[in-house]
Amino acid sequence: MSTSERHVRLFRNGRNQALRIPREYELEGEEAIIRKEGDRLIVEPVRKGRLLALLSTMKPLEEQFPNVDEDLPAQDDVTL
Repeated sequence: MSTSERHVRLFRNGRNQALRIPREYELEGEEAIIRKEGDRLIVEPVRKGRLLALLSTMKPLEEQFPNVDEDLPAQDDVTL
């Protein structure tokens, strides 16, 4: 085992399987996302508000966006 690995025991918590996360692997926050890739479980903390913090550091764009609807038919002319 490398220093980034640690042997842990699995246990039952009611009908769920659980494991204790060692202190050195604790996740920030109170929520996490879990997904399965093959026989691996990936657990990631939910990081809230980071996108807004990043966006607040960016300068506004000076250039105008092109009108992407310019060549489209009017909504009333669209048939399904």
